[in-house]
Amino acid sequence: MRARRIALLGTRGVPARYGGFETAMEEVGRRLVEQGHDVTVYCRTGNSGETPQPREYLGMKLVHLPAMKKRSLETLSHTFLSALHLVFSRRRFDAVVVCNAANAPVLPLLRLRGIPAAVHVDGLEWRRTKWGPVGRRYYRLAESLSVRWADALVADAYGIERYYADEFGARTVGIAYGAPDMTRVGSDLLSGVRVEKGRFHVCVARFEPENHVDLMIEGYLRSGARYPLVVVGSTPYPTEHNARIEELASRSDQVRLLGGVWDQNLLDQLYAGALTYLHGHSVGGTNPSLLRAMGAGTQTIAYDVVFNREVAGPDALYASTPGEIAAAIDEAEADPVDTRRRGDALAARALRRYTWDHVATAYGALCDRLAGGESQRTLYSGRRSPASAWRYGRTPWIQPPEEAGRIESPVPANPADRPADASVDAR
Repeated sequence: MRARRIALLGTRGVPARYGGFETAMEEVGRRLVEQGHDVTVYCRTGNSGETPQPREYLGMKLVHLPAMKKRSLETLSHTFLSALHLVFSRRRFDAVVVCNAANAPVLPLLRLRGIPAAVHVDGLEWRRTKWGPVGRRYYRLAESLSVRWADALVADAYGIERYYADEFGARTVGIAYGAPDMTRVGSDLLSGVRVEKGRFHVCVARFEPENHVDLMIEGYLRSGARYPLVVVGSTPYPTEHNARIEELASRSDQVRLLGGVWDQNLLDQLYAGALTYLHGHSVGGTNPSLLRAMGAGTQTIAYDVVFNREVAGPDALYASTPGEIAAAIDEAEADPVDTRRRGDALAARALRRYTWDHVATAYGALCDRLAGGESQRTLYSGRRSPASAWRYGRTPWIQPPEEAGRIESPVPANPADRPADASVDAR
């Protein structure tokens, strides 16, 4: 594999201070540099928190550009400026990785310069309730444009691969995230939040309906739990969902809302020190929070949807109602030995299947193929199949493959071949 000039855009940039995309690009970018590639990351002005802003980080070259301070336009406006910078730059890039299907409108700009682009499509963003009708229609349109204009599509979960196969008949490259090894994280900071190692439950998520924080709290309240529930998360704006979470938490002093925790050491100790991690995310692909809990060896109680089952496998517990969550919490407290065994099995699974070295190698190989002329641009129309089992906001029954190391997605099965009742509500 030849050394290539690779640009990463569509995120807030590095150092990673926010979400899964940023963490992925930092972990992948630094490893691509170690492999001999020349890597440039486009960052939003102010992301680093430093003055002056750094021009390099962990070997990656950084370009800082502004963004419109409006939630619906921030990502696209910054990516548009990044694409313009690429087009008019004196430097020639061999390949570009664009994060988020919402950035699909910039692909024609990159094509003007002859730069092949892979789009990491993320999860089913149009199902997120934070977007109104216009935003949801835009995300669906952007998915179609990504299918039509991208030289390659990257999906971080088999469920997302199947979504693009069933909806558009399009092939994706399956590259998941990596999981950190947190099995040796300390516990000295836990006393500051009044909990003891192994004697509390934790839930980490933004307060958005599709993350089901309210469901997890309600399940906890119905349980006979002796240990407290620590909830990490918030939203920057007041909503009815926020109010419901706060009302549920007020019913018991055993439910502790910490808000956002920006001390990464404390956050890691909360993941690693909990008896169980409650994971309510339902519309994404491979979720970084779930991988962190697995990497910490913490038993997981996950919302029962295909994406979570694919990542966590048979040793997690799955639930989608308050009663099921309560039963899982009671089971974990009643048998701490088995709970520890399951956590150790999750850690082993994470370290076996989700390693950043393998992820970076897969990205490097993809960029090398794109630079060599491989492309599926215009191969697919971007029109949705009327026979897709994903229509009307449903998530079909899917049996995820268990073999490790799978890169290319298979040819999709015909939705008509599935059992007639094999769908679950993704909420």
